[in-house]
Amino acid sequence: MGNAIAQPVMSGGSAAGPLAVDRATGELRRGQPVLLAGADGAACLVAAAETLEEPTLDRLRQMADRVVYLVLTRRRAGMLGLASGSGAAVALPIPATERAQTLARLADPTGEPVRIGAAIPQPGGALGTLLAASAIELAKLARLLPAAVVAPLPPRFAEDPRRQAVIAGLLAVDAPDIAAYQTAAALSLHPVGEARVPLDGAEASRVVAFRPSDGSIEHLAIVIGDPDSARPVLARLHSECFTGDLLGSLRCDCGDQLRGAIAEIGRQGSGVLLYLAQEGRGIGLINKLRAYRLQDAGADTAVANEQLGFEADERIYLPAAEMLRRLGFHQVRLMTNNPAKVAGLQRCGIEVVERVPLVVPANPHNEGYLGTKAAKFGHMF
Repeated sequence: MGNAIAQPVMSGGSAAGPLAVDRATGELRRGQPVLLAGADGAACLVAAAETLEEPTLDRLRQMADRVVYLVLTRRRAGMLGLASGSGAAVALPIPATERAQTLARLADPTGEPVRIGAAIPQPGGALGTLLAASAIELAKLARLLPAAVVAPLPPRFAEDPRRQAVIAGLLAVDAPDIAAYQTAAALSLHPVGEARVPLDGAEASRVVAFRPSDGSIEHLAIVIGDPDSARPVLARLHSECFTGDLLGSLRCDCGDQLRGAIAEIGRQGSGVLLYLAQEGRGIGLINKLRAYRLQDAGADTAVANEQLGFEADERIYLPAAEMLRRLGFHQVRLMTNNPAKVAGLQRCGIEVVERVPLVVPANPHNEGYLGTKAAKFGHMF
């Protein structure tokens, strides 16, 4: 197959959009606001509800002439009895007396319940749906709870929102770039390093690291043996799981699946395992721990993600498809029990010629989890 290291192949356009999005996620994680510009000329300031502190909330109120909003996913707002109408995001006007700590607690179902009463009015319509949805998506990309505090900028700022961002010392990001970010990052993935790493059950293995052009999170390919790119390759897509893969958690079957897949590929002589940075079905490690708390309170794995405001499964499969293509593979024998992975890869242009089952034993701690996989995600055990 040859050396996988190659120069990046850009898929058109500038890296400025993805880079701005990546920088904006870093600002949200640090508790700082960013300026979000819509395609229609509207603009707003956005901060993550999870990392919001009082000085930042005061700053948002000072810079906006109008009401400041707490934007939640419709699912999370519905849990609070505040959802109405249609759309993926709900914008709740925030009274001037409301504090940052309360807004953060409204976003997090694992914390102490908040007595809302009449403190938060019913949803208002002054905030555009595109900006509201973009603010939620930006928080998700930052691996934070999907909730944002948004301050629409007065119309006089709409002509040159980027100038306003420079004056205020804020990063600016465009809503269309947020919507396109995951696709742009996946299409720009390129190998940046590799090394031979003998593994238990597959000693003839090497690890190839892939990085997107904006320098954000990397994905890994474990290439076992010397697979022939002219034939369908035995492949496994494995979403990283810190608790299962590294700690040996019994709550899931991830660690057993990882080691079982490597051993099976080793037995068959060659193949590739893609280790994808999509912890907790794409919600991130911290949110996965929050989901575990909700599971301990009675929710299953799908409902817990939804209670946090996420979809039951936030993963995308374009990164895996691009990695396979860069390694020279266009047809796979996919080792999976999950029909969504088969469909996802095929939508991204990789032909799945066969589904290869991967069966690992259950234990008393993950029987319910495996049952939910079968009942709600259609896994075939």
